[in-house]
Amino acid sequence: MAGDAPWLFLSPHLDDAVLSCGALIEAQAQGRQIIVATLFTEAVPSPRTRAARSFMRQCTVSDAGELFRARQSEDRAVLQDMGVQSIHLGEVDALFRRRRKPPVLGSSAWERLLPELTHRYPTYRFDIALGRIAQGDRALIRQLRSDVAGLMAQTQAELLFCPAGVGKHVDHLITREVGKGHPDNVVMYSDFPYDLAAGPDETHMSKLGFVPWTWDTGLDAKPGRIRQYSTQADALFPSGVIPRKPETYFVPGLTNGSA
Repeated sequence: MAGDAPWLFLSPHLDDAVLSCGALIEAQAQGRQIIVATLFTEAVPSPRTRAARSFMRQCTVSDAGELFRARQSEDRAVLQDMGVQSIHLGEVDALFRRRRKPPVLGSSAWERLLPELTHRYPTYRFDIALGRIAQGDRALIRQLRSDVAGLMAQTQAELLFCPAGVGKHVDHLITREVGKGHPDNVVMYSDFPYDLAAGPDETHMSKLGFVPWTWDTGLDAKPGRIRQYSTQADALFPSGVIPRKPETYFVPGLTNGSA
């Protein structure tokens, strides 16, 4: 917390950094440069899996390309309002990410008939939220680690924030793996709103050498920031209520405390 060195936050999707870290980000942006780099910021053309179609029905925009352009615009606007720099790394969201077609499926007719056959994570429950990173994404992790290393050098960021992976969404787990490639600088954050159902495994984090630290300043303004992500807010919080929850971070080697 001391000093004014830049901080770099890794966000899996176009809202995750503000959802999980918005209060800390906005407070710290008053006295230091804050950069949010979002990894998975794109979709690809049809055909769509059943899981992707279900996601699209929850959103305010029905075309995936248009939706992601709107989400990018939202993200830039929200972060600019907060005094934060935004970077979009352009990787494809897990719902839309494809693998190389097996030879037997050379015809596009098969893909149109059953898109799940050519998608890396064909279902949400049994693939995206299973807590397992596909082998085909290992090269992506290596590439992203290199990209983030470049950003760390370019921005001279003192700390790198990444998700703890609460909720087991594969894009969050990949982002965590990318962050863990920089162990001397990394701080992990609890993934909101996934952590409303079940919090981080603090025993596991302790074994990794991390201790919890809480930020609870500026929480009253946070729901307004989250609602600026209008394409997503209603789907994430269908009751209309965004819970007021202190932000939890995991810091290597310090004593437990609260802001």
